[in-house]
Amino acid sequence: MAKKKQEQILVIDVGNTNITCGVFCGDEIAATFRLMTGETHTSDEYGVLLREMLQINKISPDALQGVVIASVVPKVMHALTNAIIKYIGKEPYIVGPGIKTGLKITSDNPREIGPDLIVDCVAAVELYGTPVLAVDFGTATTYILVNEKGELCAGAIAPGIRISAKALWEDTARLPEIEIKKPDTVLGRDTISTMQAGLVYGQIGQSKYIISEMKRESGLPQMKVVATGGLGRMISEEVAEIDVYDPQLTLKGLKILYEKNKHSKPQVKESETE
Repeated sequence: MAKKKQEQILVIDVGNTNITCGVFCGDEIAATFRLMTGETHTSDEYGVLLREMLQINKISPDALQGVVIASVVPKVMHALTNAIIKYIGKEPYIVGPGIKTGLKITSDNPREIGPDLIVDCVAAVELYGTPVLAVDFGTATTYILVNEKGELCAGAIAPGIRISAKALWEDTARLPEIEIKKPDTVLGRDTISTMQAGLVYGQIGQSKYIISEMKRESGLPQMKVVATGGLGRMISEEVAEIDVYDPQLTLKGLKILYEKNKHSKPQVKESETE
């Protein structure tokens, strides 16, 4: 009997700094790549870039069965959505109102919850169970709590390390642009090491405190804490309160959302395809 061919799905996470793309072959990630989030790109530019990156990773764009996008940058969605329709030949699923998530959002205004936060929580719940706290160390550092009932019920958002670092060297006259890495000690001896100490150890201290307080105030001291994001590994290694670091959490969440919605028609907004 011939082996059933596995579905190939393109998942796209549009962040403030980068567009992170992944291709799933079945349940396995076959390739990942990044593009700069450029608000001035045309649909043709995005289309050519996507096809080239797929082909470099030995993925045939024409073999993709589906595409799903989560975006926190609305201005790129018109061009990106059109690029996928024109160059990939698929209408993408877009994370937002109307998409099935399996989560109950109990905030006062559910539409204000960022698509990236929803995706992280979907993956955390599906892969690690509830109650769970999903922590994403991205451009912003986000802490989102899903309780034992599957309710996305609370959160906290703070500036990420890169935002804080950028504020230091752009808003002060004598502080230089530096590499973000953990110094050996919090006792900085020069300008660069003192900035690194404040940025990295400050994020470590913030993470420890917010996680501990969220556990205490929610009455869920045993909830699992799952971290992701570009700088998440460095911070997770120093924060005992973080149980799991999963660098592909967002991409996995997008794949899970595709599976939950693939039997319904993608709800592409008219303004994104006009």
